[in-house]
Amino acid sequence: MADGPLLAPDERAGHALAGRGPAALTELFTDLGNIEVAVPVLVCAIVFALLRGDRREPLYAALAMAAVPALVVPLKLWTDRQGPLTEATGYYPSGHTATSAVAYGAAAMLLVPYLRRSWPMPATAVLLTAATSIGLVLRGYHWPLDVVASWCLSGVLLAALWVLIRFGGRQPPK
Repeated sequence: MADGPLLAPDERAGHALAGRGPAALTELFTDLGNIEVAVPVLVCAIVFALLRGDRREPLYAALAMAAVPALVVPLKLWTDRQGPLTEATGYYPSGHTATSAVAYGAAAMLLVPYLRRSWPMPATAVLLTAATSIGLVLRGYHWPLDVVASWCLSGVLLAALWVLIRFGGRQPPK
């Protein structure tokens, strides 16, 4: 996190990667993790699921999204890790990565039952989250392990959401 055997390799990798890639594209990638971009995607999926008669699943997805800041903010305060190109602290874990992973992942889970082919939706969620993660590291906004920590945190939240959706009494699509 803020100290330990992985700190030096993480910082070396972060410094080596920061500033690489086309700035406009990497900035666009980072924006995919903004609340103003990712959360409306989830809201649209929630509204769609509600209009299709689902009640519990949209609530579970909203709770998973609400859990992101509830978990990330205390972790940032607790670890107090300095960012790659700044003296400021509070960069571990990456809130943008967690926001994108949970918003796009939860949206995919809500929409998959209504699609003929289910794989494109989760694949898109993974692609958008990966793009966000890559952009954050290449722009120098986060260390690589900040992003990896958010993948782990988001994985736990999405696994819990999947269990709730899978075993929480989802009705067949109408």
